[in-house]
Amino acid sequence: MLRLPPLSLYIHIPWCIRKCPYCDFNSHQAGTELPEQDYIQALLADLDNDLPWVQGREIHSIFFGGGTPSLFSAAAYRVLFNGLRQRLSFAPDIEITLEANPGTFEADKFAAYRQLGINRLSIGIQSFNPQHLQALGRVHDSAQAMRAVEMAKQAGFDHFNLDLMYGLPGQTVEQALADIRQALAFNPPHLSWYQLTIEPNTEFYKTPPRLPQDDDLWDIQEAGLALLAQQGFEHYEISAHAKPGQAARHNLNYWQFGDYLGIGAGAHGKITLPQTGQIIRTQKTRLPKDYLHPAKPFLSSQQPIAADEVGLECLMNALRLKDGMLTAEFIQRTGLTLESVKKPLQKAQQLGLLQVDERIIATAKGQQYLNELLALFLAD
Repeated sequence: MLRLPPLSLYIHIPWCIRKCPYCDFNSHQAGTELPEQDYIQALLADLDNDLPWVQGREIHSIFFGGGTPSLFSAAAYRVLFNGLRQRLSFAPDIEITLEANPGTFEADKFAAYRQLGINRLSIGIQSFNPQHLQALGRVHDSAQAMRAVEMAKQAGFDHFNLDLMYGLPGQTVEQALADIRQALAFNPPHLSWYQLTIEPNTEFYKTPPRLPQDDDLWDIQEAGLALLAQQGFEHYEISAHAKPGQAARHNLNYWQFGDYLGIGAGAHGKITLPQTGQIIRTQKTRLPKDYLHPAKPFLSSQQPIAADEVGLECLMNALRLKDGMLTAEFIQRTGLTLESVKKPLQKAQQLGLLQVDERIIATAKGQQYLNELLALFLAD
């Protein structure tokens, strides 16, 4: 039987100080003045259009992504939060995360963010190494990165994530471990540690940097994972590591095939319709100038997930998690039985990539060859 999953809210702030050469997100270099108030009003109008999909459900988490959401003032977010609370019911223990760039940290601003109800930060450090920060085109330096973490803690953010990358141009194993050790010195409850990949439509795609070879990447990954495990971090998702009880609830909702509204330029959403059980995906108008244009619609596309693809989409998310997904939860969130994905499940089990009983979970081998495992579902 279909049961509606938790509902989250994603809010996209599309501007940043400077576009990084590896970034393929919908981000745009900010001009001399941000249209904060116009954009906040557009976000609320966008949400008004989506309210029929809420169906009285509580919002369990909110995530401000970008771009660089920390470019916006506390005053702008105050207007937005007033509007959100007038329209939505927040869960008592709601998690509200804001992505922040170390180059935008100001003590008063972040203290005001905390007072507004933002209770988690995701700080995009990427590296503490000056050479690697320069290679990545980051606008902050190592000292700013360290100062930003201290400011976050002083502002009252007990829950925060430090974002680090590995496999950087010219990076050695010791340099990668040095980044992790520096991050650990701040006693973070959560670390995102992921490999730099070259994506289409980026500067690095046009002029690729020289990245570590596969053997070196393997050595970096093994050493880094061992260090994080020694320090008590649970490797609960491919690139996510948390102290017990500190997993990112908003991201977990994505991976567990939860529902989420997406507002803002280019934002994506996924909604389960209670009347029919149909699951739809939405995308909003991508360019900020179009999103702000009063004569243009916020909604760019609205597509149902085909009935024969729902199970595959669910598992392609859930198998990123170390604990996979309860089979009962798969049935509840898709309205399907395991029979609908029988063929790829059986093949994955035969290859030793998957275990299916009370949970559908990737084996250690499956985690190691996750792309190959997911390709089995795509090829079905």
